[in-house]
Amino acid sequence: MRTIDHFIAGSAGGGATRTSDVFDPNTGQVQAKVNLGAQADLDRAVTAAQAAQPGWAATNPQRRARVMFNFKALVEKNMDELAHLLSSEHGKVIADSKGDIQRGLEVVEFACGIPHVLKGEYTPGAGPGIDVYSMRQPVGIGAGITPFNFPAMIPLWMGAVATACGNAFILKPSERDPSVPVRLAELMREAGMPEGIFQVVHGDKEMVDAILDHPAIAAVSFVGSSDIAHYVYNRGVAAGKRVQAMGGAKNHGIVMPDADLDQVVADLSGAAFGSAGERCMALPVVVPVGDKTAEALKAKLIPAIAALRVGVSTDNDAHYGPVVNAAHKQRVENWIQTGVDEGAELVVDGRGFKLQGHEEGFFIGPSLFDHVTPDMQSYKEEIFGPVLQIVRAPDFETAVRLPSDHQYGNGVAIFTRNGHAAREFAARVNVGMVGINVPIPVPVAYHTFGGWKRSAFGDTNQHGIEGVKFWTKVKTVTQRWPDGGVGDGANAFVIPTMG
Repeated sequence: MRTIDHFIAGSAGGGATRTSDVFDPNTGQVQAKVNLGAQADLDRAVTAAQAAQPGWAATNPQRRARVMFNFKALVEKNMDELAHLLSSEHGKVIADSKGDIQRGLEVVEFACGIPHVLKGEYTPGAGPGIDVYSMRQPVGIGAGITPFNFPAMIPLWMGAVATACGNAFILKPSERDPSVPVRLAELMREAGMPEGIFQVVHGDKEMVDAILDHPAIAAVSFVGSSDIAHYVYNRGVAAGKRVQAMGGAKNHGIVMPDADLDQVVADLSGAAFGSAGERCMALPVVVPVGDKTAEALKAKLIPAIAALRVGVSTDNDAHYGPVVNAAHKQRVENWIQTGVDEGAELVVDGRGFKLQGHEEGFFIGPSLFDHVTPDMQSYKEEIFGPVLQIVRAPDFETAVRLPSDHQYGNGVAIFTRNGHAAREFAARVNVGMVGINVPIPVPVAYHTFGGWKRSAFGDTNQHGIEGVKFWTKVKTVTQRWPDGGVGDGANAFVIPTMG
């Protein structure tokens, strides 16, 4: 059976006393073992990072950018291999896996322009003969702790910006689908990245805690559930680190009475059920405004859901594949039962779905609830599966209030032809990312990704300029080159604000 190992100091190896099973979600069978690391493995990675990072930071930014260009080309060359490897461990269909990789590559493309975004500020003549300038310098060694649902995109969001800025980066990916992160590290090395700059260590909570406590790691970026994000943030900050921790979500799609319902249904089919709903930017709650809108929307949703094809990852006609493992499948089905017990109307029940020839796979059919109310626990919490909930709103004010009052504030969308309503909604809603007739409002790479409330802990967002700010620290220099002789008193220093 295949064994997945760490990637430390430019090569695989390390061994382990503990392992974790890696499943093929399509068959339900164990396909590999991943070695779970311990403190000694992290120490080896940190030692390699400490040896390599000063030289990498001293490498001029355009040379670092050339490594990013080379890496981008290698990922594109190996796209099919990476996508099939990703799908075999995660379960998402090949098209979604390629999208996962491509969205990560877009941040790599942003990192290719790192010389421009690292430029500092300069003020000549801030005082008599005094100039002031700033420079952005790397924080040193950073770490990324990433979730199972985007095993290519999120590591690239973190690692591309971190390394382009001159840092060494240690990635701890999910143990559920660890192969693609290792392959990315291999390609980064092939692209010209020095040994020790982009490394991968596998593990569970033991490795997470080791990263959070290690005194040589200056910054940690995390994506996962909100409870763990809160834990990572608190423990990391207590250890003196810079931390950004992105949590869960319960994104809403507001449907105004004037919306194009055919387009809304087409968008919801992908946004709610694509990738089996295992996305923090999925759209699992739809909020039609007015009962007439709700009834018309439901009437169109039912046949659209019936037309969804659930299949194996390699089925080109499948809309989505299995969820990641048996435990997650059970968790999603438990949430469906909770919704029933709470009194919501289960319009379409996806439980008990079996795919012929793959009866042991981790498949769940699409589910639809109506008459879900804000007091229900199944509404308050993130289900993270192919489940869409209809929460009816009597008016626009209620539609604004529902996502604004929810504990999560990652993304939200509004569907309307009314520009004033869209503008008003975008300005007032208490959510970090807003889509207007866009169901999954993930910003492009040169903007920034991040939610509000329990969807994010920390002061900076992922990628874009916010990512550069997170992975660098600003040094400000005040300088003067006096005229005349030394010690004649003619050029006494005067603080600019005092003279």
